[in-house]
This record gives sequence, structure tokens and C-alpha cells, in this order.
Amino acid sequence: MTTDMSMMIDEKLARLRTHRNNISRFHRLLKTELTELERRFIEKRVPEQRIEMEVLAVSTFPMSFKFPLPASEADLMQPNHEHDLFVA
Repeated sequence: MTTDMSMMIDEKLARLRTHRNNISRFHRLLKTELTELERRFIEKRVPEQRIEMEVLAVSTFPMSFKFPLPASEADLMQPNHEHDLFVA
């Protein structure tokens, strides 16, 4: 692995940690007393942070694995009994 690629992965991992930490901080804040405006802002930011984190995770680790579905779910997904799970 080249140094440039290693640095790029390190930067992406740092950004993933930042998103994760933001989400955790927002959840802690939601447990406190907030104004309605503050609460609405934070409730809006949590899903935005999750989406940004998921997009970054998929672009950083673009792997897909096939896992068998439980029988009840497999019956609903004919004819293929597998689904993709993206590792993030």
C-alpha cells in the first residue's frame, strides 16, 4: 500500500470517527434540557450525520458479502434467497 493511499484511508477513518462522535454527542445532548429550537436542530443533524457516515464508510470499504436470509425472509424474496450486506 502506498503512503498516499495509507494517508487517504487514515483521513477517511478520522472522518468516520468524527461522524460517530458527533452522533454520540447529539444523543447525549438530546437527554438534556434543550429549547425546542435546539432539539429540532439536533434531531435534524443526527440522520444527516448517519447518512454522511454511511456514504463515507461504503466509499472507504466498498465490499459486499452475500449472507443467507432467515427462512421467513427468504420466502419473501423469491427466487434469490440471499441479500447483499454492505460492510461499513
